[in-house]
Amino acid sequence: MRYKNAEPGEGVIQGLSYHLDDGYCTLRWSWPPGLQAVYIHRAMDDGFGQPASDPQPGGMRLYTRDEYKANNGYRDRLDGIGQITYTVYALSSEDGEMALIRQPDETNSIRFSTGKARLVYSIREKSRWLQPYKTIEIQVTAEVPVPKEALCYVKKQGAYPVNKEDGILYPFVTDFAAGRNVLPAIEVGKNDYVRLFFTDGRKYGQRYELVYR
Repeated sequence: MRYKNAEPGEGVIQGLSYHLDDGYCTLRWSWPPGLQAVYIHRAMDDGFGQPASDPQPGGMRLYTRDEYKANNGYRDRLDGIGQITYTVYALSSEDGEMALIRQPDETNSIRFSTGKARLVYSIREKSRWLQPYKTIEIQVTAEVPVPKEALCYVKKQGAYPVNKEDGILYPFVTDFAAGRNVLPAIEVGKNDYVRLFFTDGRKYGQRYELVYR
């Protein structure tokens, strides 16, 4: 099966909407005349990037118009946390060959959040008497895997930083696994203070909740 771009006047998916209820999502859309089946693709954005190529039909759900009528839409169980995208592809037949219709205006796609994953971090300080330095130990407990690009730590002299611009920013070099992550200890000045922040609050703040304890 191949993909083709929608042509003017061709029957395409319109009015795609969703409804959330007790861990389930129900999709509804307007069927163009004559269309009897669609392919539905679901993609969970885990923050590690998504493949740019078209998805393979084998990884999608074939859904008929009769099933849609019987269920008053397409109902799917949500079993992840983060940003999710559903795309409904109309089927086209040309010379006996089936094709999935790509809609450049993306009216056949819908994206929403299923909730934020919690990232709980703590910072322990160890210092010795009369030493000019202290050791910082950072621990991050994550509900889901998190890419290293999502977080950074900021060091400030004299007070705790209040945002990522309020001091010297340092990136992390490894991704965070789901569960408890104990990071290698770092050495800072005795009057330095450290906090964690999102590298991009608008982007990653939609996926994660950062909590200090």
